[in-house]
Amino acid sequence: MPEGSVITAALGPTNTGKTHRAIERLLTYDTGMIGLPLRLLAREVYDKISMRVGEARVALVTGEERRVPRRPDYWVCTVEAMPVQREVDFLAVDEIQLAAHPQRGHVFTDRLLHARGRRETWFLGAETMRRAIGALVPTARFAEAQRYSKLSFTGVEKLTRLPGRSAVVAFSADQVYEIAERLKAQRGGAAVVLGSLSPRTRNAQVAMFQAGEVDTLVATDAIGMGLNLQVNHVAFAALRKFDGRDVRRLDVAELGQIAGRAGRYQVDGTFGTVAPLELPGDVAEDIQAHRFPRIDRLVWRNSSLDFTSPAALLASLRQRPRSPWLVPLREAEDVDTLALLIEQERVRALARGATEVELLWEVCSIPDFRKLLLEDHASLLGEIFVQLASRGELDQAWVGAQVDALDDPLGDIDGLTARIAAIRTWTYVSHREGWIRNPLGWQERTHQIEERLSDALHEALVRRFVEKGQGPARRKKRAEALAPHHPFARLAALSSAPLDLPPLPDTNEWAEELIEASHLRFSLDPRGRISFDQREVGQLVRGARLLLPDVKVHGHDHLPGGLRLRMQRRLLAFARDEVSVLLDPLRGPGFERLSVPAEGIRLALEQSLGTTLSRRHEAALRALTPQDRALFREMGVVLGRRVLHVPSLLAPEAIVRRGALARVFLDSPPPQPPPGALSLALPERVPGEPYLLLGYVPYSPRAVRADVVERVLRALQGREDPGVDELAQWMGCDAADVPWVVDAMGVRGA
Repeated sequence: MPEGSVITAALGPTNTGKTHRAIERLLTYDTGMIGLPLRLLAREVYDKISMRVGEARVALVTGEERRVPRRPDYWVCTVEAMPVQREVDFLAVDEIQLAAHPQRGHVFTDRLLHARGRRETWFLGAETMRRAIGALVPTARFAEAQRYSKLSFTGVEKLTRLPGRSAVVAFSADQVYEIAERLKAQRGGAAVVLGSLSPRTRNAQVAMFQAGEVDTLVATDAIGMGLNLQVNHVAFAALRKFDGRDVRRLDVAELGQIAGRAGRYQVDGTFGTVAPLELPGDVAEDIQAHRFPRIDRLVWRNSSLDFTSPAALLASLRQRPRSPWLVPLREAEDVDTLALLIEQERVRALARGATEVELLWEVCSIPDFRKLLLEDHASLLGEIFVQLASRGELDQAWVGAQVDALDDPLGDIDGLTARIAAIRTWTYVSHREGWIRNPLGWQERTHQIEERLSDALHEALVRRFVEKGQGPARRKKRAEALAPHHPFARLAALSSAPLDLPPLPDTNEWAEELIEASHLRFSLDPRGRISFDQREVGQLVRGARLLLPDVKVHGHDHLPGGLRLRMQRRLLAFARDEVSVLLDPLRGPGFERLSVPAEGIRLALEQSLGTTLSRRHEAALRALTPQDRALFREMGVVLGRRVLHVPSLLAPEAIVRRGALARVFLDSPPPQPPPGALSLALPERVPGEPYLLLGYVPYSPRAVRADVVERVLRALQGREDPGVDELAQWMGCDAADVPWVVDAMGVRGA
């Protein structure tokens, strides 16, 4: 454990804000990492953090997706994909009770035993983990979390009588589809969420539910792991599931995890069952009281592996734990695959050295997204290993043939789901370093195929499970239900009335393209307007602070509410990226070595967008060490006589960003300087202070660019003796203004 690291176990039931508090804590540090149990949840948290600090500072790492900017400060990952060898100040692992899971538990146990932040570590999860954590991590302190809202049992209800904003939970795709079809016939439709859906399909389905286009969600236990949905009631349609080996009854803790999705923050939630299924009374009482059996055994697998030979690797993987709190992993897909592959002569012939054996283990770690027979999965992985070990990379023509066969958006729900699962394998492969030539090209290719398949799957789900015209019909029904004098009756009527407008060129597909687009396809103008592919889509508006602008989407009211909300989130992430790009010179590596006074100067420069007056920081400037001054020089910060500034933030493109931020934050913003302007005219009776945010220092009757101020001062206080005309040329103003400006600077006249 790193010296000085504080370990906290934040334990409690669902809806206690544990993950939210961990995110807030993470953002108080310069660097951090959080591991989450699902890639869908990782993407949700990534979106939240990106909206706060910009995508340029946040990395997303899952098995199939790596969004790693040039210099990320924060890492959002699935627990399996956490780069724990990377040092960060703060580290958190969510749903730590999964350390007892028979298939995935060993990864969570390993994180509990070994993953640490330099300064602080949090483990988030159920109260059932208290004794296990106390025994295995004796230095951990415990923080209890209380549920914000009440969770109540309402008994058995018919499917047709479920309250609004309900989630019906089943444990197989067949069950989910059967229930969704009944809801279509009885209530107009439902959204569906399964773990096998791609993030894009899942988001589109959830967006329908969140926007009220359907009133019921049918899901598997995928919703039980922290996905934030506006669900008021959870109804169990089944209590048994297939766990990969057997069909078993869910234990009370698993049921409580799912039921706890009802009610968010201070809104109370309810749970029950769908008739004729009944929940035993003692189980319902335990769920309401959040009273679950404690976990007294965690699943473990050795992580110190021996790569000297395939047999040695297999033996090290089967090593038994020494602690009575740990039990060995009984069955593992990757170990079973390894055992099958080393029976093949061609694999044994190539796996002769430590490097080759380690490569074999990496290949065996490719998940079976397709959920095929083990022999079929091992056959594909065997071919991948043989090519990598013999050729050094995968044959592009062979990979292309595999990928092209999946690029078919036609077919039924099962066929599309199977192709999405298969393309995930190749997305995973394309993210392995050195496995394939032109990895970025392959990543983009597989990503585009998954998007096409996902869009087709969403459309197929809507066709099958949502009555045509359901969205407008529901809005009309709500409008009719309001009394004529109701304050929202007129608004509801307007929203339900058909509008005689020409069709907009925007489509859901175009909106999805915007949401997934890279930073380079967006632009920001001096007035704070955001364009996508040169088409205006949004506007910066005032946020909580200068460096945290908000965003308003322009138009696109015809899009579904959930999709429009995701557009707004993407534009907000772009806005925060613009701030990060602008202030990158003040946030680069090296500044962490600054002294406390120097860090104060850096923060002042950051808060003023790169320009501040020296007189405001006299004490801090006197306290700077030689190392501080050297670091500032190395990072391009000028500690001038009158002005502290960053020359790169005076470039025209930087001043456009500064101007846009100032314009939306200030009540009386200064005019945007023309590109390359050396000074600006100061209007009478207009405060000059806001001009500093643009990089110009007010010396009436002009505001002079910061670097020009320092040049003029050096000349006038040094050996140079520039004339009025020369100074006017330096400052880009009339000669008549020069004496006034020089006098305002407080130096001798020119």
